[in-house]
Amino acid sequence: MNDKRFDPARIAKLDNPERRKNLPPEQLLDLLGLTGSEDILDVGAGGGYFTFPAVERTSGIVYALDAQSAMLEYLKSRMEEQKIGRIKIIEGEAEHIPMEDEKVDAVICSMVLHEVDPPDQGLREIQRVLKKGGRALCIEWEHVETESGPPQNHRISSSEMSRVLEGMGFKVLSRQPWTEAFYSIVFEK
Repeated sequence: MNDKRFDPARIAKLDNPERRKNLPPEQLLDLLGLTGSEDILDVGAGGGYFTFPAVERTSGIVYALDAQSAMLEYLKSRMEEQKIGRIKIIEGEAEHIPMEDEKVDAVICSMVLHEVDPPDQGLREIQRVLKKGGRALCIEWEHVETESGPPQNHRISSSEMSRVLEGMGFKVLSRQPWTEAFYSIVFEK
């Protein structure tokens, strides 16, 4: 297992009141400007922090991708409990998304790219699966020292992320801090 990956045994940490206060999924999803019929890919879906709010916003399919089967099993059990359809679970890595080209209208990638080695490989895969004109929402750790989170050398600053995205041909639509530790970037193919 990649030593940068989140430990599935700590899944409860991914969905708690403090995290919801700092990273409100509904407000973050608003940044994508969804119209209600998009097919959406949630890269690093984990327990469904963004997957479940996303499925409420579209009549399309929400693809929940994660590299860790334990995370996907947890997400699947939540889907069954809540009797939610239109979520398709996919086991795979951000570096090699098992999906055809230009498959989705929107991508959510929350706290994942700092785990991808190299991060630009994950961005190339997002670019590949995103339809022309499609949008992506990326939430990441700012390159600052904080009490929790990954080591600073695993983090990607918001300015560096913008530079990389623009260098790849994406159009950065917004970049904003949510706390001193987290930022979001919305970009378009």
